Amino acid sequence: MHPMLTIAVRAARRAGGIINRAAQNLDLLNVSRKAHNDFVSEVDGAAENAVIETLLDAYPSHSILAEESGAQGDPAKSEYQWIIDPLDGTTNFLHGFPHYSVSIALMHKNVLSQAVVYNPAANELFTASRGAGAYLNDHRLRVSKRSKLGDCLIGTGFPFREFTHAEAYLAIFKDIMPRVAGIRRPGSAALDLAYVAAGRYDGFWEFGLSPWDMAAGCLLITEAGGLVGDMEGNDTHLQSGNVVAGNPKVFGQLLQVIAPHLTSELKAAQDGG
Repeated sequence: MHPMLTIAVRAARRAGGIINRAAQNLDLLNVSRKAHNDFVSEVDGAAENAVIETLLDAYPSHSILAEESGAQGDPAKSEYQWIIDPLDGTTNFLHGFPHYSVSIALMHKNVLSQAVVYNPAANELFTASRGAGAYLNDHRLRVSKRSKLGDCLIGTGFPFREFTHAEAYLAIFKDIMPRVAGIRRPGSAALDLAYVAAGRYDGFWEFGLSPWDMAAGCLLITEAGGLVGDMEGNDTHLQSGNVVAGNPKVFGQLLQVIAPHLTSELKAAQDGG
């Protein structure tokens, strides 16, 4: 395992320990609301601190981009930036619904190079290093081989914070639903993307994500032989927050279903407008 990935795994497991201990006593947690439907608990903060402390202890010159504490360090001075979501799926966690994750990715010179997505409730550790493949625990991952959309299980996430594109999203949902074997929406984008890498989903789409929701998952997918992009198949997804992913056969088919529903607002959002 790459030394930087080893440190990231250590950080993710530390955060997972904090999350698992807190899951035993959910009614004792302090929870606040950042925005509509956007909850944060003291566990998010404690898990994030554990991750950052572990990473900076090993690599003090690296910069950080984290969901709760924002940016630290100067990306201009360091070639390395860690992108962290300490608890993706806080709402699930707060309800004792065991689908949430710690997501840690490393960008080196603006290229994703290491990725960890850890589900502490199931003790599932998804890892990837650029050029070295993706793994679940010690098992090599490959995206699924299904080619017919009608056989496919597709993951998604509802636009829960940002309702600007709700109409377009619902139109896409309505169009995809009759064409596929099923749609799932469990509520942790980082883990959902890891599931595409593991072949549990054949494809995935979501709008309005942040870099920390998807950076690690995107590297997992490409290292498992899948494709990931924005709603038009281009590589602006980390900037725009709109993402489509899948095995190589399903990816293009999803883009075709989505294409007629791309509003001018969505296209502008993707192009950085």
